[in-house]
Amino acid sequence: MNKNQNQFPLLLADDWSDYELIDAGDGFKLERFGKYRFIRPDSQAYWKPKNPVSEWRADASFTGRDGEEMGRWNFKNRVPEKWEMKWRDVEFYARCTPFRHLGLFPEQSTHWAFCSDRIKAAKSAPKVLNLFGYTGLASLVCAKAGAQVTHIDASKKAIGFARENQALGGMQDAPIRWIVEDAIKFVEREIRRGNKYDGIILDPPKHGRGPNGEIFKLEESLYELLSSCAQILSEKPLFLVATVYAVRLSFMALKNTMEDSLSANGFVNANIESGEMALPFSQIDRALPTAIFARATF
Repeated sequence: MNKNQNQFPLLLADDWSDYELIDAGDGFKLERFGKYRFIRPDSQAYWKPKNPVSEWRADASFTGRDGEEMGRWNFKNRVPEKWEMKWRDVEFYARCTPFRHLGLFPEQSTHWAFCSDRIKAAKSAPKVLNLFGYTGLASLVCAKAGAQVTHIDASKKAIGFARENQALGGMQDAPIRWIVEDAIKFVEREIRRGNKYDGIILDPPKHGRGPNGEIFKLEESLYELLSSCAQILSEKPLFLVATVYAVRLSFMALKNTMEDSLSANGFVNANIESGEMALPFSQIDRALPTAIFARATF
């Protein structure tokens, strides 16, 4: 393995026009999604904001501590149920959800670009598996780049939102399979079937439940999950991308776990980079950390 011990990159999602991180601090962040502004809790924002939170002007704010499963939106101005946004040439909807999210994670654009570049450089249409795929933006990006995509999420509602995004962009004929399923059980079946993928994207939650009540805890299942994914990689894969939010885990620990999982399954020459993901401020020379990542190329 190429351990790259001193190369821990910071991935900045600085390629947006429809999203903007305006300010953050005192445990909150002020963001623009399309033409609407929102205030949401963020436990990473320890510092003092550029302007006091009491002076922020937003269309809605979310009540509930960062990391809580549920909360409530307080609307100061009218915000539609959903509204259109765009990243590069991929169109999708944003919406206020009960989980404080807005239908997308803007920092993920760094992975979308990474996967898209590798898919476009491939000689044929690669097979990509998107686990815990949420509203399907990574799946749409990969399909538009030329991949055949299998999208897995345990939430029927999230798959419904993903299909709406597919229709909005006129991508109804894109080669995407939308499957409501527990991610780990799906991968286990793919191992038994002998199915292989050229690229795998996984963005697992800290904890969750499958469609049949299956319990998932990331800190207990990380090695098993990565090892299982390694078993369904093709002989000459393009990438394995993992993002982790809201757990007591360093990017070095994630990198080491991915390294062991791949090595144990024959991928001894994988190049693995790991580090932090962050959103740059639009008006301040600073960035807000959001997640850790590790990604392998072969």
